[in-house]
Amino acid sequence: MKHLATCAALAGMMTASSAFAGGTIKFGHDNKADPFENPAHACTAVFSNILEAGTNGSVDVEVFGSNQLGTAAEHVQQVRDGILQATLTSTGALASYYPRIDVLNLPFAFADNSSTYEVFDGAFGTALAADIEETLGDVVVLGFPDTGGFFAVTNSKRPIADLADFEGVRVRTMTLPSHQKIMQALGAEAYPLAWGEVYSGLQTGVIDGQMNPVPIISFANFAEVQEYMTLTNHLFSPYTFMINRAFYEDLTDQERTVLHHAAENCVTASRGISRIIEASDRGLAGLMDQIEVTALTAEQRKAMADATQPVFETHVAENLDAKAGELLELLKTEVSAANGNTYLD
Repeated sequence: MKHLATCAALAGMMTASSAFAGGTIKFGHDNKADPFENPAHACTAVFSNILEAGTNGSVDVEVFGSNQLGTAAEHVQQVRDGILQATLTSTGALASYYPRIDVLNLPFAFADNSSTYEVFDGAFGTALAADIEETLGDVVVLGFPDTGGFFAVTNSKRPIADLADFEGVRVRTMTLPSHQKIMQALGAEAYPLAWGEVYSGLQTGVIDGQMNPVPIISFANFAEVQEYMTLTNHLFSPYTFMINRAFYEDLTDQERTVLHHAAENCVTASRGISRIIEASDRGLAGLMDQIEVTALTAEQRKAMADATQPVFETHVAENLDAKAGELLELLKTEVSAANGNTYLD
């Protein structure tokens, strides 16, 4: 009986160990560590909760926000090296490791937020994730969370509604050449500047304006140093949620199943909090009391799309490879289909 009991206990231990390999995910991102203040931390909070509960604590998550462990670009390298196990990286931070991410900067592509969900959860998102994984080799892509929604343009010179209004306005961009070309095609002066210098640059007049999603404009207090905002909706730039491949492959099948479930909910949470912030006094509703807001007509937006899309496509053809061209064509196809759908289709 003792022998049988011992065998049963060992069998139970073996079953448990086969179900849970365990480990700690050190998760770095560059936003404030408050799930109610930004989509990045909302994503990580939901991910952590579901993963830890679903694995019965065998996998736990330590989140390091506000660039505690380095810049967003450094987080990517740290995940590749296994120093961190996961990160949410912006297109700008990922571009030096994976230049094809620039295809996401197709300007004036999406009709609305629901179209972005369909595209990044569908065939294009699958193809993009697979290509990132193949190119880098040491990461697994778990999804494309929302960074806060579509980009708007703010400035301190004049209301912007038409192409002519951009003339002479110096707009801060990321260091991505495509962002600079888009602003130049609109008629503005593109001025690459580090994120940490944007507020002071606006305050001192080094730059006249900048472009970011509405929640970021609100949280960065840009309304204190800007007078006008245009809802251009010209870019949608999601995070790429990546995890170290070696860590991922060391997990058991059951843990990986829970991890993917947690990642899907992370993406959903980032979208939900982004829409809530946009509609709250921390988003557009609050900004409208502080800054003059202009919404574009369909005709104005089409004129801007016509001015920028050919320039962007030429940039991709001249500066990226054939695979990037294939991804761009797939993106355009999937965007066109998504823009034509409605919720009830």
